[in-house]
Amino acid sequence: MRYFILAIAVCLHSPLAFSSDIEPRELIQQAMDHWRGLSSYSEMSMTIHRPDWERSMSMRSWTKGDKISLVRVIEPKKDAGSGTLTKDNNMWTFAPKINRIIKVPSSMMSQSWMGSDFSNKDISKSTDILDEYEHTLVETREDGQHAVYVIESVPHEDAAVVWGKEVLFIRDDFILLEQQFWDQDDVLVKTMKAREIKTLGGRTVASTIRMGKEEAPEEWTEMSVQDIEFDISNPDSLFTLSSLRNPRR
Repeated sequence: MRYFILAIAVCLHSPLAFSSDIEPRELIQQAMDHWRGLSSYSEMSMTIHRPDWERSMSMRSWTKGDKISLVRVIEPKKDAGSGTLTKDNNMWTFAPKINRIIKVPSSMMSQSWMGSDFSNKDISKSTDILDEYEHTLVETREDGQHAVYVIESVPHEDAAVVWGKEVLFIRDDFILLEQQFWDQDDVLVKTMKAREIKTLGGRTVASTIRMGKEEAPEEWTEMSVQDIEFDISNPDSLFTLSSLRNPRR
């Protein structure tokens, strides 16, 4: 998912050497590439927590490149078969109960995905932030054996985005530790944080991330990866509306 996917993203051929004059946009690109690889398959769970209830679901996800992804719910039974396909900046969802594929309009991309604290935009793993924002490296911090780079990303004046700015905390091994979302009035609205880091699929990744709103700290959603494979052969036929409706994998 965008950050993990988005949410809850190493250079695949030659890792980038960090230096004082590194481009912050390149840091963000490397973080995205680190999570996604050239392609990927993952098994994960999502837990939505509220003060008076909690529910969880299991999912599978496939990606190809930086603009194509498919997420499918496996459990619980009542949600099984629900899915989301993102392709070339378009998004569709499939609801088995009504047996319909619905195209998600751009006006709904900021809405909640599956009732969680992640938005449709987050789940789409959109790379819009790379080209629609101006990026500034504002701080370098020490975190144990690692350096952490704090990047402030402000959208261009003509960018069709919701946020007034985003602030990213990227570790020197390309792990996105935190991403803050600020509104147009410079108020922090929600934050995504890495809560667990593991070695999965041959690389160190943020295996559990949590998204939460500042005004309701007791409400949050966690995404946890149990297994992931990178740089595998995902056929184009997997990322079609027919596959979204009738799973073959």
